Amino acid sequence: MLNAFSVDVEDYFQVASFENAIPRASWDGLEPRVERNTRRLLDLCDRHQVKGTFFVLGWVAERWPQLVRDIRDAGHELGTHGQDHRRVTTLTPREFRADIRRSKQTIEDAAGVEVIGYRAPSYSIVRETLWAVDVLAEEGFRYDSSIFPIRHDRYGIPDFSRFPRLLGGHDGAAALHEVPISTLRLAGMNLPFVGGGYLRHFPFSFIRWGMERLNGFERRPAILYIHPWEIDPDQPRQPVRWLTRLRHYRNLHRTEERLVRLFSDYSFTTIREVLGL
Repeated sequence: MLNAFSVDVEDYFQVASFENAIPRASWDGLEPRVERNTRRLLDLCDRHQVKGTFFVLGWVAERWPQLVRDIRDAGHELGTHGQDHRRVTTLTPREFRADIRRSKQTIEDAAGVEVIGYRAPSYSIVRETLWAVDVLAEEGFRYDSSIFPIRHDRYGIPDFSRFPRLLGGHDGAAALHEVPISTLRLAGMNLPFVGGGYLRHFPFSFIRWGMERLNGFERRPAILYIHPWEIDPDQPRQPVRWLTRLRHYRNLHRTEERLVRLFSDYSFTTIREVLGL
């Protein structure tokens, strides 16, 4: 079973939970760590012969265009994570269109390849922002991977399909493949298990059980996601509330080792290849 490996290429100070502590206007004055951490992930993929989809912020691509080209040259897929990590829930349709146009163009100009995939910052395509799917299709995207079918205080559409499906296509408009983040269906609920904080916080035995259930029993590929800052336990600490500290910093030292175990036991490729596009 080919699973999808994906990376949301953003720096530690760009996460949505730090918005109140770190204004966007201060970003250029902070120590950047996204390039070195993304290169560590590229090396890890190379050692384990893993290909993946790297959803790059336009903000990152503007400052490190060579990194974008190196991701391409390593055989990975490039997608966009938006321009500067503004959640879709904070944008109007017009602002969202401008955001994805700019980031898509920046990445395509740097790498010379077409960008067909998008992932929203903080999985912010929720029920109230499903209009974004039509905008993405109109702008030439062929798939989106922004919907998390779980209950969460910040994101999620809990009753959304757990597996890829076509969305849109109304009134002659183009349809778009939606690729939800992987969940397990247990006790009538969808539970996250493989990616981001869930990869760090949950027991690895549960993650492995989830992979086996998804690949074996359900015969479905997993959509694994990670952020470059999640393999960086030495990143600067921020003055944020205890729950945010717990979510962001707990078990950062375990992420790389767990990725290695997953890469060793399962096969991973790009989202584009999993979809057959």
